[in-house]
Amino acid sequence: MKILVPVKRAIDYNVKVRVKADNSGLDLANAKMSINPFCEIAVEEAIRLKEKGIATEIVAISIGDKACQEQIRTALALGADRGIQIDTPETLDSLQVAKLLQKVVEEESPDLVILGKQSIDSDNNQTGQMLAALCGLPQGTFASVVDINDSKVNVTREVDGGLQTVALTLPAIVTTDLRLNEPRYASLPNIMKAKRKPLEVKSAADYGIDLSSKLTVLKYEAPAQRKGGVKVADVAELVEKLKNEAKVI
Repeated sequence: MKILVPVKRAIDYNVKVRVKADNSGLDLANAKMSINPFCEIAVEEAIRLKEKGIATEIVAISIGDKACQEQIRTALALGADRGIQIDTPETLDSLQVAKLLQKVVEEESPDLVILGKQSIDSDNNQTGQMLAALCGLPQGTFASVVDINDSKVNVTREVDGGLQTVALTLPAIVTTDLRLNEPRYASLPNIMKAKRKPLEVKSAADYGIDLSSKLTVLKYEAPAQRKGGVKVADVAELVEKLKNEAKVI
């Protein structure tokens, strides 16, 4: 079984994000970049399937400029077998990313595509669903358990009412939720080995896809600063503050 795992380069979740003074975007100067946490969970799940003897090859893919090779190498150090970079200097929307991934799926013919349900920067939660629609493949989103038996994959997914299990016929698309697993750390020997693993660079322009954005960002704004909480002596004081200070009643 071949598993394709898209990984996205995103600002590290420990970094406090700052908005530029002119509100034109985020200040990423000298900011630490990492694999998007949900994508890291997808890589871990693929590795666990390989350790169980279910998967035979894991292909990590990222779309972006040369800098995203760092995240591909991280995936290789964690246990992926080879990497693919789709080179483009443009910042792409979910639909453009899904269209490029569709072309890669057609080339690689993976049995399973595992990707994070969303990225922590754009937070769209769209790419997996769009990819499944474009490829005409069954999808299991928000996976908290992935169980593969022969040509079937049972995905337990988290929904508003609790848990739902869907049975998919391979090949399929699965997007990962936080509770699926706990990603491992890459060991130093594996980091050194990752430098020798194959990483193929392809140009996004070669796929003949219109990569122009259909969305326009007007401006970025930081959320309003929250004020500290206060203790109240009784219900009467709480109601008075809600009415006169918070003005919510």
